[in-house]
Amino acid sequence: MKQLKIFLTLILLSTIGLNAKDYRKNSVAKEFINMMVKEHHFKRSYLNTLFRDVKFQKRALSIFNPKYREKVKKTPKKYPKHGSWDIYEKVHLGDTRVKKGIEYLRDNRTVFKKVYKKYGVSPEYITAIIGIESYYGYNRGKFPALDTLATLGFEENRRSKYFRYELKNLLLLSKSQSFNPKDVKSSYAGAIGLGQFMPSSYYYAVDFNGDGKKSMQTTSDAIAGIANYFKQNGWRKGEPVATRVSFSGNRFTTKKTGYNHKYLRTSLKGISPKFGEWKYDGDVRLIKLKRYYYDELWYGAKNFYVITRYNHSSYYAMAIHQLAKRIRGGYWKKYGKF
Repeated sequence: MKQLKIFLTLILLSTIGLNAKDYRKNSVAKEFINMMVKEHHFKRSYLNTLFRDVKFQKRALSIFNPKYREKVKKTPKKYPKHGSWDIYEKVHLGDTRVKKGIEYLRDNRTVFKKVYKKYGVSPEYITAIIGIESYYGYNRGKFPALDTLATLGFEENRRSKYFRYELKNLLLLSKSQSFNPKDVKSSYAGAIGLGQFMPSSYYYAVDFNGDGKKSMQTTSDAIAGIANYFKQNGWRKGEPVATRVSFSGNRFTTKKTGYNHKYLRTSLKGISPKFGEWKYDGDVRLIKLKRYYYDELWYGAKNFYVITRYNHSSYYAMAIHQLAKRIRGGYWKKYGKF
């Protein structure tokens, strides 16, 4: 039995060795280390220690570089011409996510009230962000952040420069907030915490609980950090986010759609709010959601655009908006107005 234990231990150690990578002689890593020493005054010995034994994150790298993907015969995915919103909605807006969002808002209502008073961002939208990004904290990521960003930053892939930038910010953050970067877990892309902030986004983080640290892992700091992110990107307190509109026909093709195209409402002939008056006088974006048999069309206000600063996707922003509305409706019905 003792010999078997030794044998199994040796196998385990050899496996770890195979998955570990020494980046100290990697030309890209050497340039990165030199930059961190020269520009940010890190000790070279400390950086060499960090990068001499990096757990190679093949799974994360395969997302950004196809040559690392497993060579398994798969049926090619057929992306539908129509119906993409039906699929997206089913994934992100299920009843369980709404129910847990109502519970999360209820359990943290004291913090939400304080955050709303300071930043003016509606609690249900912050709740929706946390709900979609980390499933209310249940799924914050299982990848080692440093190893993941080092792998993505030093290995060839389409976004390696960006990941070196995020690796730099992770190291700067660990220095300013006094934590070991090796201890942090993240998504496959290096996003951290309840709100899945990339390290560069931590400049929006807030020490809301007064413990001297800005952490997206603690509830109060995460809620305040997301609110601050929204406010700094132009969130307007009390203004609407989006409303569905009507148009002639089943498919909308007459105007450019998406969060980057703004219109005066007076210029949009034949398009009007579907459910009565909408109290908003600013420019609007036309947001198209492709369903199987028809297009949904929405007006997106300034606050809709702010949500796209968190994730540059109209579908993402619409999912946040619709989840927020359902959470608010459920909360009001059960507990009264916030």
